[in-house]
Amino acid sequence: MVFKPRLYPSGNDFTIVQTYKQAPYICIAPSSVWFTKQYPPDKWISFIKQVPSQYSIYLLGAPSDKILCDDIIKACAGSNITNLCGKLNFLQSAALMKDARMNYVNDSAPMHFASSVNAPVTAVYCSTLPSFGFGPVSDASFIVETKEPLACRPCGLHGRKACPLGHFKCAYTIRDEQLLKTM
Repeated sequence: MVFKPRLYPSGNDFTIVQTYKQAPYICIAPSSVWFTKQYPPDKWISFIKQVPSQYSIYLLGAPSDKILCDDIIKACAGSNITNLCGKLNFLQSAALMKDARMNYVNDSAPMHFASSVNAPVTAVYCSTLPSFGFGPVSDASFIVETKEPLACRPCGLHGRKACPLGHFKCAYTIRDEQLLKTM
């Protein structure tokens, strides 16, 4: 039996994010504390450039993630992207994630925020494995990971500051189509 985590955003949390829910949207939380758990920015950019134009895209994260997300936005000129890093607290982020068409996250805290409100979530696993037992538990949850057998994966339980072998194939062999098909 899987016990699902629960967060309870307040009515005020939902009111604060209501303005972002006027059109179909997806949320992306592109950062992670651990480098090897973070899908690379250039891979997020490639994916975002293929997201159908009918979707607004909201980038979520802590204030420290703002620069990363600003760089992603600059590289995706013309896309309908809003950087909400540091503008929403975690309960407001969960309230926004709840009604997203899909939430794209790393194996990190935002995956658990999405699961805690039963929001649809696609979790990207680079150096870690969902079999460690920390995967998404939303009713609509998907796991995206490399399809290549890599002898170096996993390289650790919690991620590392750098790829021990220097190639980061566990991230770079994930294809945009894997993320797009969960939308």
